[in-house]
Order: sequence, then C-alpha cells, then structure tokens
Amino acid sequence: MPQPEAEIVRPSRLPHGLLAGYVILFAALAIKPVARDVWWAENLTILPVPVILVALYRAGIRFSNLAYVLMSVLVYLHTIGGHYTFERAPFGFVTGLFGFQRNHFDRVAHFTVGFYAFALVELALGRGWIAKPAVAYLFGVFAIAALAAFYEVFEWQYAVHSDPAAGIAVLGSQGDIWDAQKDMLADSLGAVTGVLLYISRRATTRRP
Repeated sequence: MPQPEAEIVRPSRLPHGLLAGYVILFAALAIKPVARDVWWAENLTILPVPVILVALYRAGIRFSNLAYVLMSVLVYLHTIGGHYTFERAPFGFVTGLFGFQRNHFDRVAHFTVGFYAFALVELALGRGWIAKPAVAYLFGVFAIAALAAFYEVFEWQYAVHSDPAAGIAVLGSQGDIWDAQKDMLADSLGAVTGVLLYISRRATTRRP
C-alpha cells in the first residue's frame, strides 16, 4: 500500500467564500439570460462540480486553498458563459487587443478545465493512491484530456438533438471547423499548466 506523500494542507474559510461567491453569481446571472435553453444546458453541466466538491468536503476529502482557487475559475467563467452564451460573453477588449476574428472566452474557459489536474494530482499523491509522482502527473493530464473528449461528444449530441439555434450556441464553434480539436488542446494545455503548478509548489514546500 503506497504511503501518502504528504498531508494535504487544510483550507480555512476560503472554500466557503468561493462557494458563497458562486451562489451569488449563479443567482444574479440566472435573471434574464440571453437564451434560457442555453443557460439550462450550460449550468446543468457545471452545477455538479460545486455539488461534488461540497460533498467531498463534508466527507473529509479536502484540497489545498490553491486547488480550490484553481477549480473555482472554471465554475465562475462557465456560469458567466451560460448567461451570455460563450459566443456573446463580454470579451471584446481581449478580442480587439489581439485582433482576434472570434470571441475566445470559451477557449479561456476550456483552458481552465485543465486546472483540475492540480487537484487530481494533489489528491492522488496526498492520499497515497498513486505512489510515483510521475505517474500521478500523467494521470492528471490524461484524465483531463479524456474529460475534454467526453465533453465535446456531449456538445455534438446536444447540437444535433436540440433546437438548432440553442445547439449552435452551446457548441460555440463560431464557424471554426476545428473548434472541437482546439478546445481539447486548450483543456490539455491547461492540464499541463496545472501539473506544472503542482510540481512548482511541491518543490517549494519540500525545500529544506
């Protein structure tokens, strides 16, 4: 039985504050979204995340403050995208600044999906479920990549079987035929970033 690498740092009130912020944001953006059917589709896919995190917290499975902050980024961005639709999210400043031809708010959100690799690695090593750090790092990246592929399948099926306008809004391709592949790449690059952040923190905390 592999031994835990280290005791996970117990957060104080930060996760409670992040949850409260999400509830307030959710309630505010539930009022008159751009498209109610899109709002339902987007929020039903992200709502399980805070619910699961709360359940894990109550069960005693808790993450570091940094992990909670990283995981909250996607939840917040996705809630905003659900209100406006990702194509219409207020991201014009960035679009104009870099001269983009499309709104990349959804791409940024996909990148933050990868931040969950940080928590996965932290949990796997902290609980001793994976003995070798290198294996845990690969697990974090591959788990996010698999999740990214699953979500693209969900978007495809929703677009096919829903109202055409809502389907296109959820798909968020904005005319890019390679949108699904780019989204999966963004997820995976975010996962690599999350793992590198974990490695950096690990090296700092273990330094004599």
